[in-house]
Amino acid sequence: MFDRIKRNFKSKESIVLMLMAHGFFNRMSDEKYLRLKYKMIFGKELNLNNPQTFSEKVQWLKLYDRRPEYTIMVDKYAVKAYVEKLIGKKYIIPTIGVWDNPDDIDFSTLPDRFVLKCNHNSGLGMFICKDKKTIDEKKVRADLAAGLKENFFLRGREWPYKNVPHKIIAEKYMEDRVTGELRDYKFFCFNGEVKALFIASDRQSEDEETKFDFFDADYNHLPFTNGHPNASITPQKPICFEEMKRLASILSKGIPQVRVDFYEVDGQVYFGELTLSHWSGMTPFKPDKWDLVFGKWITLPEKRV
Repeated sequence: MFDRIKRNFKSKESIVLMLMAHGFFNRMSDEKYLRLKYKMIFGKELNLNNPQTFSEKVQWLKLYDRRPEYTIMVDKYAVKAYVEKLIGKKYIIPTIGVWDNPDDIDFSTLPDRFVLKCNHNSGLGMFICKDKKTIDEKKVRADLAAGLKENFFLRGREWPYKNVPHKIIAEKYMEDRVTGELRDYKFFCFNGEVKALFIASDRQSEDEETKFDFFDADYNHLPFTNGHPNASITPQKPICFEEMKRLASILSKGIPQVRVDFYEVDGQVYFGELTLSHWSGMTPFKPDKWDLVFGKWITLPEKRV
């Protein structure tokens, strides 16, 4: 087995990261795991004693900022009630159904278009239905079952996901008529202050790679990439940009750093999710000076929780 691994991977780092992804280091303590993964990705030791960059500070927050409410905030089902209390029901995408087992889903009761996803992870098991006549129910159930089994906490030791009760939710299908897709508008917030955002486009395209374009709080395009390339045509400012910033400020108040995600559908803002560890803090900024820029915006708590 290990001979085959060596042939398929060109570096020690890529081998270790592959083994980590397959659970070979699951019993390692959170701190040791994060130190190892960080070194494999960034090629240097993780500084937890005096973290400076965004990536370093996100690892520190994973280990030492563990408030109980964070578990609700990352639960894609429970967070809806949390957010509704803060900004109102009109910003919440309607939930059509909730299940503990994919075999309990009665597809005949669902509308022609909808979205199915797990509440505790990011992507695995998600199904976007644009035409119910084309559904392979057996495959959808199998994918959801795989998603329910995923321990998302172990991938990046993001503590808030550790105790989220695993469920499946169905949501109303959303699409903006102007852009022809459902674009994410993701705001980087630091104790109630919006400092930057990125727009994710081409996410539902089968032919195009997802694009990320970063902007400052005044919607000036920022010259770096993080995880995905920029779009060939810079996305236009959303109609509800200022409203999104106002809402993001409310939802992020009192939190050292959190990414607040919204959608804009036909001129209406909808809440997407709260993310406490963008890319788990494990995706390099290019050029890397932006890792330090974002890091300066995070003021770490004086008291460890």
